Amino acid sequence: MFCQFGYSSYLCILITNTIIYNNMKKFAFIIAACCLMLGACAQNSQNENQGKENNMGKTLIVYFSATGTTKAAAQKLAKEFNADLYEIVPEQAYTAADLDWRDKGSRSTLEMKDKSSRPAIKGRCENIDQYDTVWIGFPIWWYTAPTIVNTFIEAHDLSGKVLNVFATSGGSTVDGSYNDLKKAYPQYTWGDSRLMN
Repeated sequence: MFCQFGYSSYLCILITNTIIYNNMKKFAFIIAACCLMLGACAQNSQNENQGKENNMGKTLIVYFSATGTTKAAAQKLAKEFNADLYEIVPEQAYTAADLDWRDKGSRSTLEMKDKSSRPAIKGRCENIDQYDTVWIGFPIWWYTAPTIVNTFIEAHDLSGKVLNVFATSGGSTVDGSYNDLKKAYPQYTWGDSRLMN
């Protein structure tokens, strides 16, 4: 009787250990398979992110700044996007008197009244073809972009690029300026707009 009980106990323990051992092997196999799948998913996600970064291409921040406010905004944007900077420089610099919006005879007032006005700029951005995204920035004058911005746009082929707009203003929104540029240059692809005060 004792031998039978001892043998049965031994057999029960052996069967239990075998079941536990087999289940542990299955459990270990399931954990290993999950780790492999997670590793593969992480690698795919990393590859997708690298692909997105490569597709974004190079970014250029183009800006016109009469008083330095828009220049500071452009530098901030360039840092955010790790982008290059290009300043639109007027052939004839604007003086304080030129910028006096209360004077109906000031240079800026006369330019903004004449929608065909295209103030001359110094130079061209010779390497603009290297960029896929171009941000164009300016101070808002009379609820829209200064006409010197039109001079820049018309002096460059911006086909195949995404054009974004940023602006600085004492009280206007960027929407009117953005819509005016989209309407004036429908042949281009327009993206985002941002007011940076």
